[in-house]
Amino acid sequence: MTGMIETWIKNDRQERLFQKAVTIADEAKKHIQETDQQAAFSPQTLKVIKEEGYPSLALPPKDGGEGLSLYELLLLQEKIAEGDGAVALSIGWHMGTMMELSQERLWEPSSYNRLVQEVVTSQKVVNRAATEPATGSPTRGGIPETTAVKKEGRYVLSGRKSFTSMAEHLDYYIVSAYVEDQDTVGWFMIDRHQPGLSVEQTWDTLGMRGTASHDLVMNEVELNEEDLVELKQEGKSSPKGWLLHIPACYLGIATAARNDAVAFAKEFQPNSLDTPISEVPHIQDKIGEMEWKLMQAHAYLYSVARKWDEEPEKRERIGPDLAAVKLAVTNTATEVVDLAMRIAGGRGLSKTYPFEKYYRDVRAGLHNPPMDDAVVSMLAKRAVSDHQ
Repeated sequence: MTGMIETWIKNDRQERLFQKAVTIADEAKKHIQETDQQAAFSPQTLKVIKEEGYPSLALPPKDGGEGLSLYELLLLQEKIAEGDGAVALSIGWHMGTMMELSQERLWEPSSYNRLVQEVVTSQKVVNRAATEPATGSPTRGGIPETTAVKKEGRYVLSGRKSFTSMAEHLDYYIVSAYVEDQDTVGWFMIDRHQPGLSVEQTWDTLGMRGTASHDLVMNEVELNEEDLVELKQEGKSSPKGWLLHIPACYLGIATAARNDAVAFAKEFQPNSLDTPISEVPHIQDKIGEMEWKLMQAHAYLYSVARKWDEEPEKRERIGPDLAAVKLAVTNTATEVVDLAMRIAGGRGLSKTYPFEKYYRDVRAGLHNPPMDDAVVSMLAKRAVSDHQ
């Protein structure tokens, strides 16, 4: 079967980079049953991710990376998600953070270079830890309950973060906190071995179990002043193209479901039929519906990614487009997986087949930012303000 993702490879460089994603996806797929059951991230998969030099790819060449375009990032992330969506989403946060820090220069050069050196030389992996039980999604604007209090020239952090993907395997955490002496929100870079830092295994969810997004707990973690690497920017934040790694992930899951559903339909022949069910009209209808939905979703995702890459002068106005892509693609991905389940029938509910995992995992996309209601409201306001 022709791979739906592979058709979006446009040149030799993308093919070379894509093969790294293929290797990671193949490794991730080996551990799916274990990581899904145990709500764990496979250390073997992380080892392969680092061996492929994946963590540094998004950094610009002058810093030691490959300077991934947004289009290339999405291509690779989608392929990894075809192997295991949980792995793609987890490493996607690191990749996005690297892209954000290198492009927006949010940190002082000394702090940025300190992290980049670790990522390039040792393929260290980081993630932002922002979500808290009381504040909900940080995109809604809640002030962190995690506090940073200055004592004798050092900061002391205490608090709890939830949804920390790959929590037990990250090399550094970039943690948001209310910085008392500056009366604002700041971000601290914390080494995983810092005393007072621990991971509490709280991740027990329906889907995306393999992200192992446990709670990160800080109990009077003492940090130097230079560990405060970023302060909250005043005014409206810039659009973040890298967040399209989220819909790319769920599109990869949907593509995997499509592939397995077509394979199942071609192989399964009940004794009531003279042919496999792939020849049955209503099954063909469902396959065709999966195809056009995926074709639309891919075209939308990658066209906006190209717009981001090719028209940087327009990035400040592309925020609603990025949000609309997330809404459209994640909802379409859910619809495609539902169709795959209908093709598989009752067997789709069995853990013998991969369909029930796709079904559980793809629904997590509806709860990743930005939320559907916020996107619809944003688009409505833009339409009203643009109308003359």
